Amino acid sequence: MPGVEGEIKQEELDALREARRRIALAQVRQYPDAALRLRANRVTEFDASLADLAERMSSLMREANGVGLAATQIGVLRRVFVYQSGEEEPVVALVNPVVVESSEERETAEEGCLSLGAASVVVDVERALAVVVEASSPEGAPLRIEAEGLEARVIQHELDHLDGVLIIDRASPEQRRSALAQLRPQPVLARGNA
Repeated sequence: MPGVEGEIKQEELDALREARRRIALAQVRQYPDAALRLRANRVTEFDASLADLAERMSSLMREANGVGLAATQIGVLRRVFVYQSGEEEPVVALVNPVVVESSEERETAEEGCLSLGAASVVVDVERALAVVVEASSPEGAPLRIEAEGLEARVIQHELDHLDGVLIIDRASPEQRRSALAQLRPQPVLARGNA
């Protein structure tokens, strides 16, 4: 798999693939959208619409060149996220995920985020090296995932989204200031007719 930073695969894309990525990113809520700060609601109905949501999110994540996507990032306040831990791995959809175990050993690494994608913000985030998550599939089947490394990092990143937490909230004060400066809208200066 190409380099990964948080939710984003870092690789060169041809013009067509880049255009498709931009179209997909246009469907992902971008900072400072209020939906990104809301806590998602527990899913109580496992029906066809939930399976459709997971499939839509999987497609959008792949098109956006991401490795994870939470429902809150598309404005849906349900505790659902999808992720893909490797090129050859299937996309996993988790509903109502809960971390039941977390390693004491932690690691700091760079992360990016599809919801900060327009600005290409990358910050250092400390995460547990391994987690155990219990969840349900979109069909309601119980799941238990033991993850480490990149998979554990992506799961923790997406869980943060479901709680309204962004990577800039976990960054050092200096990196947070720098990221917020990148995210601040830039004025457009127009030239007058001379």
